[in-house]
Amino acid sequence: MKIALIGYGKMGKVIEQIALERGHEIVLRITSANRQDMTADALRGADVAIEFTGPHAAAANVRELLAAGVATVSGSTGWNDGLQEVRDLAVAGGAAFLHASNFSVGVNIFFEINKLLARLMKGRNEYSPAVEETHHVHKRDTPGGTAITIAEQMIQALGNKTGWTLNDASLPDALPIYAHRVGEVPGTHKVTYTSAVDDIEIIHTAHNRQGFALGAVLAAEYVAGKKGVFSMKDVLGI
Repeated sequence: MKIALIGYGKMGKVIEQIALERGHEIVLRITSANRQDMTADALRGADVAIEFTGPHAAAANVRELLAAGVATVSGSTGWNDGLQEVRDLAVAGGAAFLHASNFSVGVNIFFEINKLLARLMKGRNEYSPAVEETHHVHKRDTPGGTAITIAEQMIQALGNKTGWTLNDASLPDALPIYAHRVGEVPGTHKVTYTSAVDDIEIIHTAHNRQGFALGAVLAAEYVAGKKGVFSMKDVLGI
Protein backbone atom coordinates (compact mmCIF):
# COMPACT_ATOMS: atom_id res chain seq x y z
CA MET A 1 0.00 0.00 0.00
CA LYS A 2 1.27 3.47 -0.92
CA ILE A 3 0.73 6.07 1.80
CA ALA A 4 0.85 9.87 1.77
CA LEU A 5 1.68 11.34 5.17
CA ILE A 6 0.06 14.73 5.67
CA GLY A 7 1.81 16.00 8.77
CA TYR A 8 5.29 14.72 9.51
CA GLY A 9 5.87 15.61 13.14
CA LYS A 10 6.49 13.15 15.97
CA MET A 11 3.32 11.21 15.23
CA GLY A 12 3.92 11.19 11.50
CA LYS A 13 7.38 9.73 11.98
CA VAL A 14 6.08 6.95 14.24
CA ILE A 15 3.32 6.19 11.70
CA GLU A 16 5.99 5.99 9.00
CA GLN A 17 8.05 3.55 11.06
CA ILE A 18 5.11 1.24 11.67
CA ALA A 19 3.87 1.48 8.08
CA LEU A 20 7.28 0.48 6.76
CA GLU A 21 7.48 -2.40 9.23
CA ARG A 22 4.13 -3.63 7.87
CA GLY A 23 5.43 -3.57 4.30
CA HIS A 24 3.91 -0.32 3.08
CA GLU A 25 5.55 2.48 1.11
CA ILE A 26 5.57 6.19 1.94
CA VAL A 27 5.22 8.09 -1.34
CA LEU A 28 4.63 11.63 -0.01
CA ARG A 29 5.54 13.51 3.15
CA ILE A 30 3.88 16.90 3.65
CA THR A 31 4.73 19.46 6.33
CA SER A 32 3.91 23.14 6.70
CA ALA A 33 7.20 23.85 4.92
CA ASN A 34 6.26 22.02 1.70
CA ARG A 35 2.47 22.25 1.77
CA GLN A 36 2.55 23.40 -1.86
CA ASP A 37 3.72 19.91 -2.86
CA MET A 38 0.36 18.40 -1.90
CA THR A 39 -0.97 18.53 -5.44
CA ALA A 40 -3.51 16.34 -7.18
CA ASP A 41 -0.73 14.89 -9.33
CA ALA A 42 1.36 13.98 -6.30
CA LEU A 43 -1.62 12.45 -4.53
CA ARG A 44 -2.46 10.18 -7.46
CA GLY A 45 0.50 8.04 -6.44
CA ALA A 46 -1.07 7.25 -3.04
CA ASP A 47 -3.60 4.58 -2.15
CA VAL A 48 -4.43 6.35 1.11
CA ALA A 49 -3.49 9.51 3.00
CA ILE A 50 -2.97 9.69 6.75
CA GLU A 51 -3.51 13.24 8.03
CA PHE A 52 -2.16 14.30 11.43
CA THR A 53 -1.75 18.07 11.50
CA GLY A 54 -3.79 20.39 13.72
CA PRO A 55 -7.18 22.07 14.05
CA HIS A 56 -6.04 25.07 12.01
CA ALA A 57 -5.18 23.01 8.92
CA ALA A 58 -7.13 19.76 9.10
CA ALA A 59 -10.38 20.76 7.39
CA ALA A 60 -8.63 22.29 4.36
CA ASN A 61 -6.25 19.34 4.12
CA VAL A 62 -9.03 16.76 4.21
CA ARG A 63 -11.19 18.65 1.69
CA GLU A 64 -8.25 18.72 -0.72
CA LEU A 65 -7.47 15.04 -0.21
CA LEU A 66 -11.07 13.99 -0.80
CA ALA A 67 -11.32 16.24 -3.87
CA ALA A 68 -8.33 14.33 -5.25
CA GLY A 69 -10.19 11.07 -4.65
CA VAL A 70 -7.73 9.79 -2.06
CA ALA A 71 -8.97 7.54 0.75
CA THR A 72 -8.26 9.62 3.86
CA VAL A 73 -7.60 8.80 7.49
CA SER A 74 -7.51 11.84 9.79
CA GLY A 75 -6.43 11.97 13.41
CA SER A 76 -6.41 15.74 13.80
CA THR A 77 -8.66 16.96 16.60
CA GLY A 78 -10.17 20.30 17.52
CA TRP A 79 -12.18 20.77 14.30
CA ASN A 80 -15.41 18.95 15.09
CA ASP A 81 -17.48 21.74 13.53
CA GLY A 82 -16.08 20.85 10.09
CA LEU A 83 -16.43 17.08 10.29
CA GLN A 84 -19.95 16.73 8.90
CA GLU A 85 -19.03 18.81 5.86
CA VAL A 86 -16.10 16.58 4.93
CA ARG A 87 -18.13 13.42 5.62
CA ASP A 88 -20.71 14.71 3.14
CA LEU A 89 -17.93 15.48 0.65
CA ALA A 90 -16.59 11.94 0.95
CA VAL A 91 -20.01 10.42 0.24
CA ALA A 92 -20.75 12.82 -2.63
CA GLY A 93 -17.35 12.28 -4.22
CA GLY A 94 -17.19 8.53 -3.80
CA ALA A 95 -14.09 8.65 -1.61
CA ALA A 96 -13.34 7.00 1.73
CA PHE A 97 -12.98 8.98 4.94
CA LEU A 98 -12.26 7.88 8.49
CA HIS A 99 -11.78 10.29 11.37
CA ALA A 100 -11.02 9.30 14.95
CA SER A 101 -10.23 11.36 18.00
CA ASN A 102 -7.97 8.48 19.04
CA PHE A 103 -6.70 5.50 17.03
CA SER A 104 -5.40 3.44 19.93
CA VAL A 105 -6.99 -0.01 20.10
CA GLY A 106 -7.02 0.28 23.89
CA VAL A 107 -8.71 3.68 23.85
CA ASN A 108 -11.41 2.46 21.47
CA ILE A 109 -12.11 -0.44 23.84
CA PHE A 110 -12.15 2.14 26.66
CA PHE A 111 -14.80 4.11 24.71
CA GLU A 112 -17.08 1.06 24.72
CA ILE A 113 -16.54 0.47 28.46
CA ASN A 114 -17.25 4.15 29.09
CA LYS A 115 -20.57 4.00 27.25
CA LEU A 116 -21.61 0.88 29.16
CA LEU A 117 -20.66 2.38 32.52
CA ALA A 118 -22.53 5.61 31.74
CA ARG A 119 -25.67 3.63 30.91
CA LEU A 120 -25.37 1.79 34.21
CA MET A 121 -24.94 5.11 36.06
CA LYS A 122 -28.00 6.76 34.55
CA GLY A 123 -30.27 7.91 37.37
CA ARG A 124 -27.59 7.43 40.03
CA ASN A 125 -27.64 11.09 40.95
CA GLU A 126 -25.73 10.50 44.19
CA TYR A 127 -22.62 10.18 41.98
CA SER A 128 -20.90 13.18 40.39
CA PRO A 129 -19.25 12.29 37.05
CA ALA A 130 -16.08 13.89 35.69
CA VAL A 131 -13.47 13.38 32.98
CA GLU A 132 -9.76 14.01 33.51
CA GLU A 133 -7.07 14.06 30.82
CA THR A 134 -3.30 14.50 30.98
CA HIS A 135 -1.23 15.14 27.86
CA HIS A 136 2.19 16.43 26.85
CA VAL A 137 2.78 20.18 26.80
CA HIS A 138 2.93 20.29 22.97
CA LYS A 139 -0.71 19.31 22.47
CA ARG A 140 -2.48 22.06 20.54
CA ASP A 141 -6.10 21.62 21.67
CA THR A 142 -7.53 21.75 25.19
CA PRO A 143 -9.42 19.67 26.03
CA GLY A 144 -8.26 17.03 23.59
CA GLY A 145 -10.53 15.22 21.17
CA THR A 146 -10.42 11.99 23.16
CA ALA A 147 -11.65 13.70 26.32
CA ILE A 148 -14.44 15.38 24.38
CA THR A 149 -15.48 12.05 22.85
CA ILE A 150 -15.55 10.48 26.32
CA ALA A 151 -17.59 13.37 27.71
CA GLU A 152 -20.06 13.35 24.84
CA GLN A 153 -20.63 9.62 25.27
CA MET A 154 -21.38 10.19 28.96
CA ILE A 155 -23.68 13.14 28.31
CA GLN A 156 -25.72 11.12 25.82
CA ALA A 157 -26.09 8.14 28.16
CA LEU A 158 -26.56 9.88 31.52
CA GLY A 159 -29.42 12.11 30.41
CA ASN A 160 -28.96 14.76 33.13
CA LYS A 161 -26.10 16.75 31.56
CA THR A 162 -26.56 19.29 28.78
CA GLY A 163 -22.89 19.83 27.91
CA TRP A 164 -19.36 19.90 29.29
CA THR A 165 -17.18 22.56 30.86
CA LEU A 166 -13.40 22.92 31.04
CA ASN A 167 -11.88 22.87 34.54
CA ASP A 168 -15.16 24.01 36.09
CA ALA A 169 -17.47 21.92 38.27
CA SER A 170 -19.74 24.77 39.34
CA LEU A 171 -22.55 24.12 36.83
CA PRO A 172 -24.81 21.23 37.93
CA ASP A 173 -26.02 20.50 34.40
CA ALA A 174 -22.54 20.34 32.89
CA LEU A 175 -19.97 17.55 32.93
CA PRO A 176 -16.52 18.85 33.96
CA ILE A 177 -13.43 17.97 31.95
CA TYR A 178 -10.17 18.61 33.81
CA ALA A 179 -7.23 19.04 31.43
CA HIS A 180 -3.57 18.87 32.42
CA ARG A 181 -0.50 19.43 30.24
CA VAL A 182 2.61 17.82 31.74
CA GLY A 183 6.02 17.06 30.24
CA GLU A 184 5.95 14.43 27.49
CA VAL A 185 2.97 12.38 28.74
CA PRO A 186 1.51 10.51 25.70
CA GLY A 187 -2.00 10.53 27.11
CA THR A 188 -3.94 9.46 30.20
CA HIS A 189 -7.73 9.56 30.44
CA LYS A 190 -9.79 8.93 33.55
CA VAL A 191 -13.54 8.83 34.13
CA THR A 192 -14.67 9.20 37.73
CA TYR A 193 -18.04 8.88 39.42
CA THR A 194 -17.69 10.26 42.95
CA SER A 195 -20.15 9.86 45.82
CA ALA A 196 -20.07 10.34 49.58
CA VAL A 197 -19.42 6.63 50.10
CA ASP A 198 -17.22 5.57 47.19
CA ASP A 199 -15.67 6.34 43.81
CA ILE A 200 -15.90 4.40 40.56
CA GLU A 201 -13.02 4.98 38.13
CA ILE A 202 -11.92 3.71 34.74
CA ILE A 203 -8.51 4.75 33.39
CA HIS A 204 -6.59 4.37 30.15
CA THR A 205 -2.86 5.18 30.24
CA ALA A 206 -0.81 5.26 27.04
CA HIS A 207 2.87 4.40 27.45
CA ASN A 208 4.03 5.78 24.08
CA ARG A 209 2.80 6.90 20.64
CA GLN A 210 3.12 3.47 19.04
CA GLY A 211 -0.42 2.43 19.93
CA PHE A 212 -1.90 5.52 18.27
CA ALA A 213 0.29 5.09 15.20
CA LEU A 214 -0.51 1.40 14.78
CA GLY A 215 -4.23 2.16 14.92
CA ALA A 216 -3.84 4.82 12.23
CA VAL A 217 -2.05 2.36 9.94
CA LEU A 218 -4.71 -0.29 10.61
CA ALA A 219 -7.34 2.30 9.68
CA ALA A 220 -5.46 3.12 6.47
CA GLU A 221 -5.31 -0.57 5.58
CA TYR A 222 -9.06 -0.81 6.18
CA VAL A 223 -10.19 2.17 4.05
CA ALA A 224 -7.85 1.62 1.10
CA GLY A 225 -9.99 0.78 -1.93
CA LYS A 226 -13.28 1.50 -0.14
CA LYS A 227 -15.89 4.24 -0.50
CA GLY A 228 -17.87 5.90 2.27
CA VAL A 229 -17.47 7.10 5.85
CA PHE A 230 -16.03 4.79 8.47
CA SER A 231 -14.98 4.72 12.12
CA MET A 232 -12.56 2.78 14.31
CA LYS A 233 -15.48 0.58 15.31
CA ASP A 234 -15.52 -0.65 11.73
CA VAL A 235 -11.76 -1.21 11.74
CA LEU A 236 -11.77 -3.13 15.02
CA GLY A 237 -15.10 -4.90 14.57
CA ILE A 238 -16.55 -3.63 17.85
